[in-house]
Amino acid sequence: MSGCMIGVDVGGTFTDVFVLNEAEGTASVAKVPTTRPDQSDGFLDGIRRQVSDLSEITVVVHGTTAGTNALLERKGAKTGVICTQGLRDVLEMRRRDRPRTWGLRGDFEPVVDRSNRLEVPERTLADGTVRTPIDLDAVRAAAKILQANGCKGVAILFANSYANTENEDAAVAVLREVWHNEHVSASSEILPEIREFERFSTTALNAYLQPEVSGYLGRLENALKAGGFDGEFMIVQSNGGVMAVDTACRLPVRTALSGPAAGVIAAAYIAKSAGFENVITGDMGGTSFDVSLISDGQSMLSPQTSIDFGMVVRNPMIEITTIGAGGGSIAWVDKGGLLNIGPESAGSNPGPVAYGLGNTRPTVTDANVVLGRIDPDNPIGGKLERLDIEAAGRAIDEHVGSPLGLTALEAAEAILKVANSRMAGAIRLVSIERGFDPKNFAFMPFGGGGALHSGAMLAQVGIARAIVPRYPGVTSAMGCVIADMRQDFVQTVNSLVDTLDEAVLGAFMQTHTDQGLALLDAARTKFEARELSFELDMAYVGQTHTVSVPLTVKTDRHNVTTPTRAEIENAFDATYTATYGRLLQNGARRIINLRSAVTGKRPKFDLSTLAPSEDRCTEALGTRQVHFGGIWRDTAIYDRLTLPVGTVIKGPAILTQPDTTVLIEPNLQGRVDRFGNTIIEPREDQS
Repeated sequence: MSGCMIGVDVGGTFTDVFVLNEAEGTASVAKVPTTRPDQSDGFLDGIRRQVSDLSEITVVVHGTTAGTNALLERKGAKTGVICTQGLRDVLEMRRRDRPRTWGLRGDFEPVVDRSNRLEVPERTLADGTVRTPIDLDAVRAAAKILQANGCKGVAILFANSYANTENEDAAVAVLREVWHNEHVSASSEILPEIREFERFSTTALNAYLQPEVSGYLGRLENALKAGGFDGEFMIVQSNGGVMAVDTACRLPVRTALSGPAAGVIAAAYIAKSAGFENVITGDMGGTSFDVSLISDGQSMLSPQTSIDFGMVVRNPMIEITTIGAGGGSIAWVDKGGLLNIGPESAGSNPGPVAYGLGNTRPTVTDANVVLGRIDPDNPIGGKLERLDIEAAGRAIDEHVGSPLGLTALEAAEAILKVANSRMAGAIRLVSIERGFDPKNFAFMPFGGGGALHSGAMLAQVGIARAIVPRYPGVTSAMGCVIADMRQDFVQTVNSLVDTLDEAVLGAFMQTHTDQGLALLDAARTKFEARELSFELDMAYVGQTHTVSVPLTVKTDRHNVTTPTRAEIENAFDATYTATYGRLLQNGARRIINLRSAVTGKRPKFDLSTLAPSEDRCTEALGTRQVHFGGIWRDTAIYDRLTLPVGTVIKGPAILTQPDTTVLIEPNLQGRVDRFGNTIIEPREDQS
């Protein structure tokens, strides 16, 4: 298998591997349990199941939750902060918000303890004037204190350093001389953007993650090289692009939500190829259900995300809504007698009760097993020979059925109803509540458990059809192989359009372009094209919220032509009118930030190579009793990967494959399209 491209997505429960042999146009997949605490063991195990000789691999692209999990579980490195005198508590004060809006109590402990947030004399004004030069001796003294306190990483956070980096540059230069490792983050390097809290928070979280994430990626890279790998190792960013591993080690905060982002990228490509530009994705793994919306073939990007309360990351991220409703989410009855699902998960170890590894509390997967929707003799993941249906039934009866006065079957149905309701609520959140009509969208379920719930999503949300990709259990891993290489930049301009210095704006745009193209040039990947995009955060004077104004920019061999003031004003008017329906009379227009993106378009493989051949088998493997709506029904079981293009399977039916199970409910049918996707829609004989 020479010339392999490999995508690896490490989730909370499973590690997924997608292997593409470019020469032969074939693909294979693997799914193994995620290993804790060191995810690298499962990573390498998954690759070696498909490729024994690592020297045959040309590219490995990794989508990881290591950074996200470190933030959520507060397992980053001990970190120090050196900041401007008087700004020690910016991370703690935030925006004066609270964890619980209506609660009388609520506190927040930043990832950097107050004892490790040290102030030094320096001050730069908002216009870039240096009022107080940096005291470098104070920086050296602070570094000694933080090192003595056991800090592994450090962040430099100076006021208004986005306007003039002079003080921060001098402090960073000294700090990098005396600090005991390379884990030094400077706010003007991480986020040269106005607004102190967001800049401080993003930089501090970067410093908090750097020792852990860079150590993890370093172990992976060393292990790959030790096995003979001499290709390119890249990491998926939260914006849906990929970056080199050295960039990821320097900017680990950009890996937050990396794995789910890769899934959205793959979903957009698969759906567009199949003729669907509007898609709502639902990634159901063992721990969570991640939902995102794709409109006109484009995923939604958010400039800022809160990973958890108070953990604000100001960095472009694909908008993903996450709820704790994965296959391993635990079902429980509260003191008021209400059935709840999650957020606690059984994870991969011990996993659902049916795994027989020590868990005694029922999960969503256990409910699917008891209702016959999952084959107990062929569990995904490959490490278990059989699922324990009886143990799952006893756990459901004890923890849900008995407290609610239900039989075990009724309790299992109730678990799925609650889980489906929560999942439908997440879909409504990204669609209806944002002005999108679900009837105009298709639902793409993926992850190990998503395709078991597609029929319920169609019924509860009103979506017309579902598209189940060829390998739904490893879609995020496939997205790693598809994703383009992208670098985002931001720079605060903070100027009225009428008084804009066009040369300064042009210099920023050219600097971003040169830096982005240099990163692409350093990569060993071949690009089909290189794209530049620019937009401005703008508002009328006096407004707090901005609109993103895309700029049409001419380039000549990557030399950028600066837009004129009139062109910027016209672009703002068009965007503002499209957003709000009107312009403000006599309002002065203000530019806050310049945002730039440099993208290397990586070659995409032809999805039709994944489609089954015409001479495959359409016969059912057999039947199994499956519980639907209170009764058991004979349900045909098919090997999904052998169904030829054009096959129509009427429900009730179950399609099995190594990485997932696809459920077609009695009122639905599944059709295999020319890419091997299964289109689930209402049965023609019941319309």
